[in-house]
Amino acid sequence: MKHIFLTLAACSTLGALLAAGAPVALPATDARTALHVLNRITYGPRPGDVERVQRLGVERFIEQQLHPDTIDDRHVEGRLDRFETLQLTSRDIAAQFAIPARQARRAAQAKGGATAPDAGAAPPAANGPERVRANLPLVELADAKIVRAVYSERQLQEVLADFWFNHFNVDAKKGTTRFLLTEYEREAIRPHVLGHFRELLGATAKSPAMLFYLDNWMSADPNGPHLDQMRPMARRPTGLNENYGRELLELHTLGVDGGYTQHDVTEVARAFTGWSIEQPRQGGGFRFAPALHDNGEKVVLGHRIAAGGGVRDGEHVLDILAAHPATARFISTKLARRFVSDTPPTALVDRMAATFMKTDGDLRAVMTVLLRSPEFLSPPDDASKVKTPYEFVISALRATGADIRNGTRLVRSLEQLGMPLYQCQPPTGYADTAEAWVNTGALVQRMNLALSLASGEVRGVRLASPPRADALLQGQVSDATRATMAKAQSEPQALALALGSQEFQRR
Repeated sequence: MKHIFLTLAACSTLGALLAAGAPVALPATDARTALHVLNRITYGPRPGDVERVQRLGVERFIEQQLHPDTIDDRHVEGRLDRFETLQLTSRDIAAQFAIPARQARRAAQAKGGATAPDAGAAPPAANGPERVRANLPLVELADAKIVRAVYSERQLQEVLADFWFNHFNVDAKKGTTRFLLTEYEREAIRPHVLGHFRELLGATAKSPAMLFYLDNWMSADPNGPHLDQMRPMARRPTGLNENYGRELLELHTLGVDGGYTQHDVTEVARAFTGWSIEQPRQGGGFRFAPALHDNGEKVVLGHRIAAGGGVRDGEHVLDILAAHPATARFISTKLARRFVSDTPPTALVDRMAATFMKTDGDLRAVMTVLLRSPEFLSPPDDASKVKTPYEFVISALRATGADIRNGTRLVRSLEQLGMPLYQCQPPTGYADTAEAWVNTGALVQRMNLALSLASGEVRGVRLASPPRADALLQGQVSDATRATMAKAQSEPQALALALGSQEFQRR
């Protein structure tokens, strides 16, 4: 009943999010500028962060965040020590988790007279010890993601790790992919978030997680002598698979309006035939299978790729796409949408894209243009970003000074909010605009989670010294929010209403 009461009490505040009203323009005071920057390049301020950024200076703070290696992050590293799987290779994870689960399933099926599962099948249906243990790598990966986002001092790096994983999305629910994700994020995504785009693109293209998720590991020249080669890896006939080629063009590089044709999709798919996985069910790495590759001549976006190139065909395609002006604009637009506005300013995107082209896709240089721009530092009145469920949960934990001992309940809360970690099914990833997340039901769920957090009811999370509700909003309180918070019957209720307010929902 108390959840229902507070939800009704907050209706006026939550309802404002549904309106198309403009946010408050960025004030000129140093404190508010610091707050604005913290809300945009971090997961929101913790108690004392605004004052710290004021003392440091916004420019120096941004410069530090652009060079995360200069920031001491031993505190979060200590919190990650309790996880046993984060540093394991995919082979280790397969040996310790996937294979025992598969063996247990086969034993159960043999006992019941059923046939063995196909390659890449899920762990045992029964909730036996092997199944529970098989879930551990994904459970720890999601838990660690929350810990890093809440406690890391390298906040921009964490925001970008989430951004780029979402850009190169891989779904844990697809077969054996779940056992490949730990290494995928650690090796293919995180090291390159402020590096060169071509290196990031190449790392994801050769990642077993991506190869498996988009089925490229089974893509082969349909006219080649490949069937005997494929039978040990899969139980069905295979040929050319265009999944990766299409998503590479549409989602990873050029964008849907990038000027490519269906012919380009097919030619790109041909270039990546033979890009496969060494023993995928044992967690093997990338391997090029020459017998599966289409070695004929190809033409991609007007570029001729000579016959006989082998694995270099795919590398050539990645070179073409990483250097394409449409890629520069598509990537710049997505970054500006994440950090500035759902409808990013054209002039800012133009400058970012020009920097991308001039620096051969140096992502740190592109981010420097973005974060030092007047559009970022002083957004127009109609610039408003609504937090995704993940951003809302993380910012609430940071704002309240939460001590996370076990993130399992938080991971489940994100599932209830419609954003399960590492489990976005379509390759598009999760949306980053308000219309995808702002609706009455979703806002009610956010309020109920806010109340549970403020009341100390989230298992594994403790609020030792939660801030007062008015302090949490850093002085950014509308009359409507103030009136709603005044109806609270206790400080935890007031804190929950502050977390559910339109001011806190925006960043």
